[in-house]
Parts: sequence; structure tokens; C-alpha cells
Amino acid sequence: MPDKWTLTRFFIPLAIQAASQALSYPLVAMVASRGPGGPLNLAGLAQAITVMFFLGMIAISSVTTGMVYAKTREGYQKFRKVTLLTATGVIAVQAILCIPILSHLLFGRLIGLPPTIEQPASTAFMISIPLQFLFFMRLPYFVVMYLGKATGKASLATIIRILITAMLSLLFCTLELVGPIWAVVCLTIPVAVEVLISRIFATPFLKSLESCLEDPPGAMEIFKFNLPLSVGGYFLSASAVILAAFIARTPDPDRILPVYYLALGLANPVAYAATRIQTIVLAFPPQSANDRRTFRFCLWAGAVLGVLPLIFILPGLAEFYFIKLQKLGAQDLPLVRLTAISLIFFPFSVAIRAQSEGLAACLKKPITVLTGHAMFMVTIIATGFVLLFLGTPGYLIGPVGLTLGSLASSGTMRIVLDRGEESALPVGQTTTSVGQIR
Repeated sequence: MPDKWTLTRFFIPLAIQAASQALSYPLVAMVASRGPGGPLNLAGLAQAITVMFFLGMIAISSVTTGMVYAKTREGYQKFRKVTLLTATGVIAVQAILCIPILSHLLFGRLIGLPPTIEQPASTAFMISIPLQFLFFMRLPYFVVMYLGKATGKASLATIIRILITAMLSLLFCTLELVGPIWAVVCLTIPVAVEVLISRIFATPFLKSLESCLEDPPGAMEIFKFNLPLSVGGYFLSASAVILAAFIARTPDPDRILPVYYLALGLANPVAYAATRIQTIVLAFPPQSANDRRTFRFCLWAGAVLGVLPLIFILPGLAEFYFIKLQKLGAQDLPLVRLTAISLIFFPFSVAIRAQSEGLAACLKKPITVLTGHAMFMVTIIATGFVLLFLGTPGYLIGPVGLTLGSLASSGTMRIVLDRGEESALPVGQTTTSVGQIR
């Protein structure tokens, strides 16, 4: 029976890995912006990466799926097969969208980019196809390490990737290998190294997987489990656009939106770290419906994560980060402080939602997770309309909507699970016997 400190040692590398994902893109920004097009190249790169990640959103819940089905040798092979087939489908769609007429329709017409940004966006989007494939390829290795409780090794692979990205960014700028193409190359090479290192780290855990004593799950069963979770991921990702639309309709949006995004940029990494509570639930599944260990842990972890971004609003550090680095006007510093404080409950609510998602995954109830994510979307829309009607300041709409959305999502999943017939969660521990919590 794992205690709080065992769960903490398992979680911290996961949190670091999740939060550090956001570090790669500021590093390559200077490679993109130093090309002949300057900031226009950077804007194009950002749009290309956004679309690439949107297409790959179907893999957002693959880690959850893998931790449910990849506990045996046969289950792992089927999960890996599903990952490869999904990657092939996503890459095919991305390649089709790279056809000039379709690329113009996507970036020029649908997104509405001016030609000066559309061209580097289209180029970066095409060059990023190998990057998309590599993101899928690392997932099975991460899963088997998580199941082996070796979260430290998985985190180390990601940290090495970020260090390589930083070194390549400086090297490319020194050699004047700049522009959107080289920026994508600067992203791709480190991810390829991450995949290789992850495979090396995962090998002992792969060899220790035992054969399935029952009928192994089929590829279609795994795909059907993952699909609702992925659709739910699209709901979550759409929330940013929806909330921005509401904030844009409040007074002085030109001032409020940049302030909101600056504060959210600090809260998002820790909120993303909070989503890994789901992995904890799957790695240490409850033994019964009354087992509250992971729930108590998620409350503790969510509270800590919620406070961390507030470090950046302290006197001195706030001026350095927001005014000097982010070029925020000094007159808006009190406003960004208020926004950051209002986001304190956002990571906490995400941790609670993630714990409910983990419970539903343990019971192999992906539709329950999808239902919760749909409620997240409904709550955000309803909250936006109500707050807009009440004349709520724009900087509060985003934090309140995100927090209430996650809490409503968790509550919905809990209600659906409580109405089920299961009184226990008989999910066996992984058959991987190699590795310690590091």
C-alpha cells in the first residue's frame, strides 16, 4: 500500500516532465525570428505547430490507454500497433493538408493568415511531419516506464531533450541557420534523441512484461477505448478559444487579453502537471470504492501546484518577469497580479478532475470521461455567458470558467461512476517487476 511519500516520489518526475514540455518552444523561437522574415516567421511557426498539435490531439489520452492495456507483453504489442496505425493516419491527414491548394485553404482562408505569415506557416507545417511521427513513437516507451514506476527515467529523457534543444538553438543562431525550417529541425532532432533514450530506458521493463493469462485485448478494443478519450481532449483544447471569445467581448480587450495570457502562461505548466494525477491512479489503482489515497494526494498536490505560479507576482520578480522580459506596461502590473491570484484554484481543480479521469479509466469507462469533458465544455460556455451578462471583469472570466469547468467535469464523472454497479476497482497491478520509484 503506497503512502503519501511514495506517491510524491512517483509524481514529482511526472510533474517536472509535464511542466518542462513548454520550454522547448521559447527556445526555438529565437531561431525562427532571426530569419529574413523576423517575427513573421515566428508567427508562422506558432500557427503551424498549433495545427500540428491539434491533429495529434487524438493521441492525448494514449498514455491512459496504454496504462490500462499495456500491462502484459501481448497487451503492449497491441497498444504499440494501435499507436503506429494512429500515427500513420494523422501523418496522412497532415501530408494531404500540405498540398498547396489545401494548405492555402487552411492557413490563408480558414485561419485567415496574411501571405507574409501564411508562407512560413505552410512551410513549417510540411517540415514538421517527422516531428509529429516522433511524438507518437515515444508514447509506448513512456507507458512501460510509468507502469514500471520509473517516472524518473521518463522525465530524464525529456530533460535531455530540452537541453539538446537549448544547445542546438544557440548553435543554429551562431551558424545563422535560422528561419522556420531550421526552427522545426531544432525541435525534431532532440525529440528523435528522446525517443532513442526512452527506448533504451524502457528495454528492461519491456523484457520483464509477463504473458497474458487471459485472452489479450484486440487492437479494435484498444482503439475504441482511446477514441472517446481523444474526442474529450478536443473539448478541453477548444476551451481556450471559447474563453478568449468571451474575454474579447468585455471592455478594453486589447489590454485584458494580453494580461490574461501572461498569467495563464504561468498557470498552464503546473495545471498540465496536475493532469498526471491520472497516471498515479492508474499506476496505484484503488483497491475498493472506499480507497481514498489518491484523492487525498490529489488535493495536496493540487494545492501546492496552485500556489507555485504566485512566486512570479512577488515584488522584484514580477517587475523583472512581466515588465522587463514580457514587455508588459508597468500600469498593468496590478492587473496581472490579480489575474494570477484568480488562477490559484485552476491547477487544484485540474488535479481533482484528473483523479476522476483515472478512476473512470481503471473501470474501463471511457464514455464516462467523455461525458465529463463534455460537461467541462458546457460549463465553460454557460459560465462565460453568465459572467458576461453580469458585467464581470474580463480577467476573471477565464480563471472562473476553467476552475468551474474542471470541477463540474469531475463531479459529473463521479455521479456517473457512483451510479454504476461496480463497488470495487479490481484492476491488477502491472506485471512489470523491474524498477524502483526514482
